[in-house]
Amino acid sequence: MAQPKVVLVACGTAVATSTVVAHAIEEAMAERGIPVVIRQCKATEVRSLAEDADIVVATTPVPDDLGKPTFKGLPFLTGIGKSQVLDDIEKALRG
Repeated sequence: MAQPKVVLVACGTAVATSTVVAHAIEEAMAERGIPVVIRQCKATEVRSLAEDADIVVATTPVPDDLGKPTFKGLPFLTGIGKSQVLDDIEKALRG
């Protein structure tokens, strides 16, 4: 079995919106056969935690110099563009 990919999901408080995004990514990647480990954090913690992640998904602005593929989490909350961002996440995780 493939080694799980680490997805860092950030929002303002690491509680509400990051949980919605985390569940959506976990479910979608499972359907696509990609094992993931989700780590939730506050946006202020992203820089210190990004090193151990394969990708970052954030519902609030985060630094753009993390050295990791970074995706906006807004489509998971609005539904607009969600399938495209999931495709983009899959592509990044498959590398």
